[in-house]
Amino acid sequence: MKNTVTYSALVLAFFVVFTCFPFTIARQNPASTHADNARRVFYYSDELGSSGEFDSVPSSLTFDNSRLKNAYVALQAWKQAVVSDPLNLTSNWVGSNVCNYTGVFCSPAPDDPAIETVAGIDLNHGDIAGTLPDELGLLNDISLFHVNSNRFCGKLPWSLKEMKYLYELDVSNNRFAGKFPYVVLRMPTLRYLDLRFNEFEGKVPKALFEKNLDAIFMNHNRFTFELPDNIGNSPASVIVLDNNKFRGCLPASMGNMSNTLHELILSDNGLHSCLPEEIGSLKNLQVFDSLEQLDLSHNMLSGTVPEYLCSMPNLQKFSYNHNFFHGESQMCLDLEEYDDGKNCFHGVGRPVQRSRLQCKMFLSKPVNCSVFKCHQLVPPKPNPPPPSPKPKPALPPPPPSPQHPLSPPPLPPCQQLQSPPPPSPMDYNPLPPINGRKL
Repeated sequence: MKNTVTYSALVLAFFVVFTCFPFTIARQNPASTHADNARRVFYYSDELGSSGEFDSVPSSLTFDNSRLKNAYVALQAWKQAVVSDPLNLTSNWVGSNVCNYTGVFCSPAPDDPAIETVAGIDLNHGDIAGTLPDELGLLNDISLFHVNSNRFCGKLPWSLKEMKYLYELDVSNNRFAGKFPYVVLRMPTLRYLDLRFNEFEGKVPKALFEKNLDAIFMNHNRFTFELPDNIGNSPASVIVLDNNKFRGCLPASMGNMSNTLHELILSDNGLHSCLPEEIGSLKNLQVFDSLEQLDLSHNMLSGTVPEYLCSMPNLQKFSYNHNFFHGESQMCLDLEEYDDGKNCFHGVGRPVQRSRLQCKMFLSKPVNCSVFKCHQLVPPKPNPPPPSPKPKPALPPPPPSPQHPLSPPPLPPCQQLQSPPPPSPMDYNPLPPINGRKL
């Protein structure tokens, strides 16, 4: 009986080992392992050399030039990183003719019009899920990269800094996360930046507002920061920062945005600050003369709506609803479009306001603007007047001419002036020929 029990235990142990062990191996080799291996095939590293040659490209494929070959590698790596493509936008990303791929656009290269290269990516509203691989940095000739309204997640790869001609970057309405993507500061020609409706968080670098951008969209993220003092240095015509969590001061440097800013939206930030008086006092700078839309709604601003904001010559739409303002001028009410609801304007014909109790509780603690320690704007000093020309010395009167001059007076002996020596061959650097033609 004892031997029977022992034998049964051994059989059971043998069964468990040889049935569970293959299962364990299978658990360690899911389908993702194949995807990882395929993904690893397209990995690009500078250690492989700068020749742009990739062993992963099938030898049966031919390309018109090395740039299209690099684009093939980048797009195949991206296709491997896609986990869901319900519209099958990447289904025809097959073969060497990358210019026929859906969402891929080609044109002559900016530095060599004789060759064709990938110039743009547009997969807007594709509902694609996945990540952006490092190999996208091989698309270094593109001028626009549009992937808004998808389900891409993760971070923007640092390799995107190789996109030296990128003009528009639109990654809005995705699931990107992490800190501010500093890689955008390394894109020399970027003018349009759209990061809205993502999960970016943390601080926003001051350098962003020194960059030559025309449009900055960062709304509906998780940025938590103080508006930097240099925000007024930005040449952008549109700055949209609503639905974040910034704090502190509205920088007085905004007064420097004289003829560039057309739209400024700061709503839904819980801003509890003061509007800088400098914005209205710099009359000679034509402050905000070009601003057409201003949105300060859904904050915690109080006091009187500054009349100088409502008197901006081109302002058409001004939203300052859901604050705690208790005074406004008739000039604000005369605007083409305004929204002053949910404030503390209690009077005849003002029904859509906060309750008197709510206003009383908030306004019982007046805001001390000095607490925020906001920096005042120092207007640039005017250029000094040009120096007055020095008066020419008075010339001595001419000698009296003789009454009967028989001949002109003899000339004084000329000084022996030496001509400058001719330039030496070392001093002459001819310009290089252009297109085979000498200048």
